[in-house]
Amino acid sequence: MMGARRNWSLRRRVVVLCVTVGVLLTGLAVAEAVVATRNRQATDTILNQTGPLRVQAEALLAAMINQETGVRGYVVSGKRDDLAPYENGLKQEQSTVAAMRPLLADHPAVQQQVATVEEKADRWRQTVAIPAIETTGRSGPSAGQSVLTEDARAQFDGIRASIGDLQQSIMVLRQQGADRVNRTGNALVILLITAALVVLIAGFALMLSLNRLVVGPLTVLASQVRAVAEGDYQRDIEKVGPPELAQLAGDVDAMRRKIASDLAEVRAARTSIEEANAQLEKQAEELVRSNRDLEQFAYVASHDLQEPLRKVSSFCQLLQRRYAGQLDERADQYIAFAVDGAQRMQRLINDLLAFSRIGRLTTGFVEVDLDQVMAEVSGQTEAAREYVDGELTWSDLPVVSGEEALLTNLLANLVSNSLKFRRPDVPPRVHISARRVGADWEITCQDNGIGIESEFADKIFVIFQRLHSKDAYPGTGIGLAIVKKIVEYHGGRVWVDPDVPEGTAIRFTLPALTAEEDEAPTDASGPAGTESSESSGAAGAAPVGSDAAGPDDAAGPDDAAGPDDAAGPDDAAGPDDAAGPDDAAGPDDAAGPDTAGSDTAGSNTAGSDAAENGAGRTGGKSVEETGGMRETVA
Repeated sequence: MMGARRNWSLRRRVVVLCVTVGVLLTGLAVAEAVVATRNRQATDTILNQTGPLRVQAEALLAAMINQETGVRGYVVSGKRDDLAPYENGLKQEQSTVAAMRPLLADHPAVQQQVATVEEKADRWRQTVAIPAIETTGRSGPSAGQSVLTEDARAQFDGIRASIGDLQQSIMVLRQQGADRVNRTGNALVILLITAALVVLIAGFALMLSLNRLVVGPLTVLASQVRAVAEGDYQRDIEKVGPPELAQLAGDVDAMRRKIASDLAEVRAARTSIEEANAQLEKQAEELVRSNRDLEQFAYVASHDLQEPLRKVSSFCQLLQRRYAGQLDERADQYIAFAVDGAQRMQRLINDLLAFSRIGRLTTGFVEVDLDQVMAEVSGQTEAAREYVDGELTWSDLPVVSGEEALLTNLLANLVSNSLKFRRPDVPPRVHISARRVGADWEITCQDNGIGIESEFADKIFVIFQRLHSKDAYPGTGIGLAIVKKIVEYHGGRVWVDPDVPEGTAIRFTLPALTAEEDEAPTDASGPAGTESSESSGAAGAAPVGSDAAGPDDAAGPDDAAGPDDAAGPDDAAGPDDAAGPDDAAGPDDAAGPDTAGSDTAGSNTAGSDAAENGAGRTGGKSVEETGGMRETVA
């Protein structure tokens, strides 16, 4: 039995204690209620019965005395007015007895005494008072006085004695009530003290139980947990106390074992991470060396590789001009192929260099006003827009943080792409707008061109991926790859919106300045942000990655193959092939519009596409041609 009781849960122990205390307190409460009821009854007997009865008994005695006094006064004086005390006393006696009867309903003995007093009072009136009054009225006071004998006085004294017995009985009732009040009051006090003792004992027992069953085991458990928290993860947690705390100790011990297991895994993972970090450091060093090699390669590509390529291109063009029509048609075709290949190779090298420089050669971020950038882009694309009767508009654009040169190149590539991939016989219309989306500015380049199918929306941003042949839309296929790299370098993203009714909408995001207002500008284009084909402005260099050929890209006298490009002794292939005076690049043999002389390594402009544009696009009227890709019919 004791062993089973020791296995009681804490809840069961508390419930048993509370039920026991509750039963005891309930019993005490019932006893207190019974005693209190009796006390109230005894108090009511004293206050509402014996007290009024004492007063009524005194009033009854006074009424009888008034009657006796009234009779004696009338018998002595013979005046009818002297009977007033008698008559009033009779009325008072009747009302007093009537008032006493309800109070004596629970006391028949006292009620019998009242009846005895009434009986004696009636006999006194019949034998003494009434005969005395009648005799005095007939025969005079002397005759009436003869009725009031000693027997009459003894009879009235008997009435007084009966009223005195009545008063004594009432006093006994009062004393009995007072005794009951005292007894019940004492019982209430004892019961209250007992209830207080039960509560104190229950509280003391509860405190001892909590200390033995809760506080003590929790203290032991806490000391063990602190030892584990200090690093002793191999220490077992002892199960002590009632089942609940024993289960808690088991759960804590299970958690300790899990932590110890996880810690072992973390240590193993830390070792692996340290080894991986060591490998990453080695790879980082290798990447640093590789970047230095790449920079060296870029330097070689921009200087050492382009120099012989320009020389090959220049002399191929000289051959084309000097011997055009002198050789057969196939020879002229071969020379044209060589010139075209050299020019395209030079554009590819320039575009690759521009692509590799993005994010590597940086001037730092500054606040850039995109409205001013669009004014610069408008100047750069003016010649191309005049050629195709195009229109470029933009609305209030924000101020963002970035590199102005890269953002200019970004927007120029998008505008040039929209101008190149236009619909036949439809003047191109390009609109640049911006709206605030959360913490970013979303900028849209919308045109009315040929559009892009949704399945090619991601492919167009891959470097050298083309959707059209170079004969349909010339270019190197790198323009939109440069756009994507510039946007990602500035912390944004770029995508094609397929849900436009006409043309193409390329959207990209740029982080907004923290101090900017939350209100985004409207997309309505205003007159100040509109540049049509009639707009005037200085046309700058073509965008990086663009294949556009503007008026400034045509090779003029400054681009003639000078002494540096002439085939000198170092470039001679042999004695028979040495370039003589007739082969020197002189003024008459200056590279014309097809020369690539403007594509120096220090410039970000792309070479001319004159060889690809055909005879219909000469004199600087060629469309701006980016390296981006557009949809073509499969």
